[in-house]
Amino acid sequence: MREAVLGLVLLALAVPAAAGRKGGTNMGAMHLTSPAFVQGGVIPALHTCDGRDTSPPLAIGGVAEQAQSLVLIMDDPDAPMGTWVHWVLWNIPPHSAAIAENGVPAGSVQGRNSWQRSGYGGPCPPSGSHRYFFRLYALDTRLDLPAGAGKAEVERAMKGHVIAEAELMGTYRRR
Repeated sequence: MREAVLGLVLLALAVPAAAGRKGGTNMGAMHLTSPAFVQGGVIPALHTCDGRDTSPPLAIGGVAEQAQSLVLIMDDPDAPMGTWVHWVLWNIPPHSAAIAENGVPAGSVQGRNSWQRSGYGGPCPPSGSHRYFFRLYALDTRLDLPAGAGKAEVERAMKGHVIAEAELMGTYRRR
């Protein structure tokens, strides 16, 4: 009887934790989507070096009430010379429901990408199909970093402050 009760308690604790995750990509209820492409789908050329190179629109939901800011990092782990950073954005207001196409929410700060410039740089794989990960982090603080800081600096500053995260992955292959 004790084992059955313990099993039910463990199951009751596990189900809500698993329910907030989609394929293991979300911690908690926070989510990140795009009206431009679906999870695992092809990023439209408009948002790449073959198009206008504008950032795709992103929709944000389920941000924890205790979040003080959000961080967005977009990178390509399939790049031939190691992970290529396409976009670093922090101090996004936690009440932001979206990041508009080619937009940056007021008060947000953009960091340096692998092209050594601030702002968004779209997919531009030299060959084959690459995966592009948009990772959104909810923090219990705002980051005190200068504009133009890189991904590594942002990740160091975030350490110990992440309360939730969500991920959106798209692919792109040049024609």
